[in-house]
Amino acid sequence: MRHPRKSLRATAVGVASAALLAGAAFGTAPAAQAVPERPAVAAASAAATTVRFTDLPGSGGITLKGNVFAPADTSRRYPLIVFPTSWAMPQFEYVAQAKQLAEAGYVVVSYTARGFWLSGGKIETAGAPDVADSAKVIDWALAHTPADPARIGMGGVSYGAGISLLSAASDPRVKAVTALSGWGDLVESIYGERTQHLQAAELLGGLGKLTGRPGDELQRILKEFLSSDLSKEQDMLDWGAKRSPATYLDRINANGTAVMLGNAWGDSVFTPNQYAKFYERLTGPKRLEFRPGDHATGELTGLLGLPNDTWTHARRWFDRYLKGESNGIDREAPVQLASRSGGAYEPYASWADAQANRRSVSLEGARTIRTGVDSGANGGTAILSNALDQFLRIPPMVSVPLLPRSYAAVWQTGPYDREQRVRGAVTVKTSVTSDKDTGTAVAYLYDVGPLGVGRLISHAPYTFRDVRPGKPFDVSLDLFATAYDVPAGHRLALVVDSVDPLYISHNPAGGRLAFSSPELSLPVRG
Repeated sequence: MRHPRKSLRATAVGVASAALLAGAAFGTAPAAQAVPERPAVAAASAAATTVRFTDLPGSGGITLKGNVFAPADTSRRYPLIVFPTSWAMPQFEYVAQAKQLAEAGYVVVSYTARGFWLSGGKIETAGAPDVADSAKVIDWALAHTPADPARIGMGGVSYGAGISLLSAASDPRVKAVTALSGWGDLVESIYGERTQHLQAAELLGGLGKLTGRPGDELQRILKEFLSSDLSKEQDMLDWGAKRSPATYLDRINANGTAVMLGNAWGDSVFTPNQYAKFYERLTGPKRLEFRPGDHATGELTGLLGLPNDTWTHARRWFDRYLKGESNGIDREAPVQLASRSGGAYEPYASWADAQANRRSVSLEGARTIRTGVDSGANGGTAILSNALDQFLRIPPMVSVPLLPRSYAAVWQTGPYDREQRVRGAVTVKTSVTSDKDTGTAVAYLYDVGPLGVGRLISHAPYTFRDVRPGKPFDVSLDLFATAYDVPAGHRLALVVDSVDPLYISHNPAGGRLAFSSPELSLPVRG
């Protein structure tokens, strides 16, 4: 049974999220912003700068709307930073950061990505024309500003992050990248475990139509994606692979690009797991940061010109790899994780190191559920729920004792006698039996307090196809990576059901799913 499309809900998500984040930006700072900063090199006094809004040449003869912030002194060359805008954002997005960087001695060029607002062309979703645009912008900057051709960086948030990574693979002139809330693997981000991320796709599609001109290919792919046209699945996979930096990772490594990746644990558009996998395969200078929040919420206050640790770290990355400053960022542990429960960034030598200490948790008993009904356990609402967790520490919650056992399989541990600090991706292993050949299951891990209220730690969907009805098959599912501290006296609950508003469910009407005694592999910090 296909999940009905709910475009109005996606629009409401966008409006509600924007209102929430705007309010939060001027109120309580994100948890990660409260983390004490490492000692930083004393900043030089701000230099005089110039700013101009100008048309920039794009590939194929189109015009891109952009702006240039640069030091007023043109007697010498400066490192160049190029910022493509985020999805649906205009050229004003990076003004606050561009001004600060120019005052610190950078030429900064940002531009509205093709197909959006007043830039020409159509939305190509980080396709080859977008990568060619970035090369054209760099060419223009070298010809019309005091930019140094030997010191070029790119960066941005979300769409700008993805374009920057793809450009670094294509253009060896790009020496450093700061890719914030971006993607390494586009397919895994929105189609992981063969499950369509419904709300994320509808939100992106709706914003694209509202603020730009989607290209024919994007409209076709989005239609097929949301309609669950499985006959076109390979087309979608090929489309996504062409737009995934992971596809071209060998080129990034060959170029030796210094890459900083930053993302939020609860990113509902580009999940943390795919970014961590991409990071581990990089061989040049690299850094990975995860912090509380949802898509682009960790960078928001910095875009508004307020203090923001994400942008501070990005600035230090450029200072080290474009200016050559010895500011210590390359000597710090390259993986920095901020817990959703608060506290300072925790340093790790690698992503594997962060998950090295694992405990096996066996949960006894088989469970059988009926499909097609939302049990009440779910991952929340795209953008909104994890922003609430970031700013107010209110994750999606359920009353575990009240979950209907006909539609939700529930297992619980006993209470823990000491705090359990989960770090990384929890793996769920079980055997599944379906009376249909196709279906979807969604697994949730909750922190359950004394009153039975479960606070969501993590979750992930799983879709299977073409299985033999009545025959068990093994499933090993990585939940979305997180950092969460389960208090002493609390217990863990694993809940599995068949419907979540975040995703398209593939359960035929009247189906049943049976699960054997599952086992959790729990990564914990000692």
